[in-house]
Amino acid sequence: MILVLHDPKREYAYGPAAGLPDTRIGAFSQVLRDEAKKRGWVVISMEKDFKKIFP
Repeated sequence: MILVLHDPKREYAYGPAAGLPDTRIGAFSQVLRDEAKKRGWVVISMEKDFKKIFP
């Protein structure tokens, strides 16, 4: 499973996980982030990881 965390530097930030703002447009909750970590899912950061994929 792969989840994409929309960080503010690359695109609009969807939180509230990782201290990002909670929005009505999309959400990446802390519960989802904790579940991903528990299950060993990969969380891709648009701010950090997309620089490697799309330089």
